[in-house]
Amino acid sequence: MSEPKIAQKFPYKEAVVADKSYYWCRCGRSSRQPFCDGSHEATDFLPEKVNFEEDQEVYFCGCKKSSNQPFCDGTHKDL
Repeated sequence: MSEPKIAQKFPYKEAVVADKSYYWCRCGRSSRQPFCDGSHEATDFLPEKVNFEEDQEVYFCGCKKSSNQPFCDGTHKDL
């Protein structure tokens, strides 16, 4: 598998709602970061579907290197 493009070197803070599906961009090419816009079509990446049980604020990984994808784990600090 190829390497994802680093979209940004800090997380995306997003307010999410319960019982809604979100598709996190894994390839880093989406113009709708941190969410998928279909730009992965020319790659071997697929978006990650995420659902939440309650409304909350979350930090989605922007560097695409987190070991806790789709969430930020601070990996961007070492890039």
